[in-house]
Amino acid sequence: MILRYSLPEMSKIWSEENRFELMLLIELSLLDVLKEEKIIPDEDYLKIKSKIKLNIQRVKEIEQITKHDIAAFVDQLSESVGSKAARWIHYGLTSSDVLDTATGLQLKTSCDQILKRLNNLSDALAKQTRKYKDLLMIGRTHGVHAEPITFGYKLAGWYTEIVQHIDVMKYVKDIVSVGKLSGVVGTYSQLSPEIEKKVLKKLGLKPEPISTQVVPRYRYVYYLTTLANIAASLERFATEIRHLQRTEVLEVEEEFTKGQKGSSAMPHKRNPIISENICGLARLIRSYVVAGYENVALWHERDISHSSAERIILPDASIATDFILYRFTNLVNNIVVYPENMKQNLQKSYNIYFSQTLLSELIRRGIDRHSAYLMIQPLAHKALLEKRDFIELCCNNKELTRILSAQEIKNICTTKYLLRYINKKLNEIL
Repeated sequence: MILRYSLPEMSKIWSEENRFELMLLIELSLLDVLKEEKIIPDEDYLKIKSKIKLNIQRVKEIEQITKHDIAAFVDQLSESVGSKAARWIHYGLTSSDVLDTATGLQLKTSCDQILKRLNNLSDALAKQTRKYKDLLMIGRTHGVHAEPITFGYKLAGWYTEIVQHIDVMKYVKDIVSVGKLSGVVGTYSQLSPEIEKKVLKKLGLKPEPISTQVVPRYRYVYYLTTLANIAASLERFATEIRHLQRTEVLEVEEEFTKGQKGSSAMPHKRNPIISENICGLARLIRSYVVAGYENVALWHERDISHSSAERIILPDASIATDFILYRFTNLVNNIVVYPENMKQNLQKSYNIYFSQTLLSELIRRGIDRHSAYLMIQPLAHKALLEKRDFIELCCNNKELTRILSAQEIKNICTTKYLLRYINKKLNEIL
């Protein structure tokens, strides 16, 4: 991922340096277990532990000759030991034992990092939900006024979505926290399952129950699709902010900081650039899922058609998701809200959003639905087109007031009546 969309914590997890360090850790953990099992002589073990040193630049130099990165890695480690004891490095392993186990460690740590970001976002949304739980605004469907909601209630929906992502990510962390040391076709021809268990336990991973030469890639699809789902949610939220920040609406706005410029040409511009940035990166993250699915089907016990794609999609999807979670959390924490504009926009409907309330009341009074609908609809359209108050029109309509008195109409046509249950719902989730 380019530096523009990278943050230090996740970038470090997927850095080349960290991956080589994890591979070294796997090799050393195996050596520890082989010593415990008395497979390696103590003298050789001590020589290796005292002399082994990773030199990434040297690995790359050797790879120019070997044309094989793991072979070059093993050769460099052996070279650093510089004695007969080096023969125990990579003992009984195949490349994928090291590669897939290292990936398991990276994915596990990545899940922890994403969980940290998700928890920060859920905290921010919960805080703003409480702050704006009573701030009235119009709810919209198809971009058109529907019925009133509160801004806090809108945010509460986002909060519950993020909480669900937290639960799923915890589940996915368990799925991807696996490794394998089962050899070239997964049959433990060189190392026993007991040795594998001991090594992976040291590393904080579980063994793949049955592997081929590789950990089955369906596990990585769980991870990638979860990141894509998180990104899709953030895109939904960001799209809403973009709509609410339109000049014609302007009910909320991204923070515009001192010295910021919205346009190189138009000094007046205050654009929702964070939200637009999140929407763009969400598209990228989703696109990686396709390659993840196509990596599942490999020839026989393994080929390397998945390898080149994974070197891109796993780091990039992780880093980009981490980035947009961080950006959106800051957006939520610093969002600018315009209550007066929300009030003015509500008034543009001339109270026609009480139409369903009156429809339901007529049905309760024994009027069939179709007749009740035909009674209310013309009054609502008249109010909107002629810019007249809907409640007043209803109170002056003789056909309607034969069933409902003007006072009864006024009593039920209140936002308090429409929103009488939402605080109970908010209390259930927060």
